[in-house]
Amino acid sequence: MKFEAIAVEKIPLIHKGDDLPSIICERIELQDRDIIVIASTIVAKAEGEIFKLEDIAPGEQALEIAARTGKDARFIQAVLSRSREVFVESPFMLVTTLAGHTCVNAGVDESNIEHGFLLYPPENPDASASKIGRELEKISGKKLSVIVTDTNGRAFKIGQTGVAIGIYKIKPIKRWIGEKDLFGKLLEITEQAIADEISGAANLLMGEGAGGVPVVIIRGLDYYYEGNASIKETYRPEDMDVIKKGLRCLRNKK
Repeated sequence: MKFEAIAVEKIPLIHKGDDLPSIICERIELQDRDIIVIASTIVAKAEGEIFKLEDIAPGEQALEIAARTGKDARFIQAVLSRSREVFVESPFMLVTTLAGHTCVNAGVDESNIEHGFLLYPPENPDASASKIGRELEKISGKKLSVIVTDTNGRAFKIGQTGVAIGIYKIKPIKRWIGEKDLFGKLLEITEQAIADEISGAANLLMGEGAGGVPVVIIRGLDYYYEGNASIKETYRPEDMDVIKKGLRCLRNKK
């Protein structure tokens, strides 16, 4: 058993309105059940999620956080505008985004964008993945899956890894519950984060710096799924999320 991770070379700098599916299909011949992994940065750029820092007017909450942390109130306001809940304000902002993804700074980025600008993540990553996927299938005539990725840190480890923030035609979780292990014992809690694992593999080729590759094809893994799927399937239910409960307790004590 094997799979390939193929970097799609010579993707140009992306601007608002650029046709990502056509750009991808011009550079690689897609095959049935390929998984197209796309960095959220170029999805956001194509969707026009770019803002001038100087155009952002911080509100009262942003000004209060800035006064406590010494950070730029305009950047804080940018993060708040894409957040539904703030858990940590310093040394970084840990929030749950409007789309439901919990991450640092709501995914708002100052890297890989011109000086003085901010890049917001796609507002609805599942919808972005679906739009790109449908057009890729139309152009190529193939059955395809799409994953939109971002890089996230880990709560208990140093370093970032690629994670899925939006999906199309792939189930993000493989449930092993009810299966048996090597010794015949029944698996009761094992759920494999397929979309995140694929994102992490693709991120090895994507890189993080100036030489980054924003599109990677995963070939040879058959996780194509005909039905509807959402990255929200990976979010732990609120009543089971002990980490969020703990963070809220700490926040409320302050």
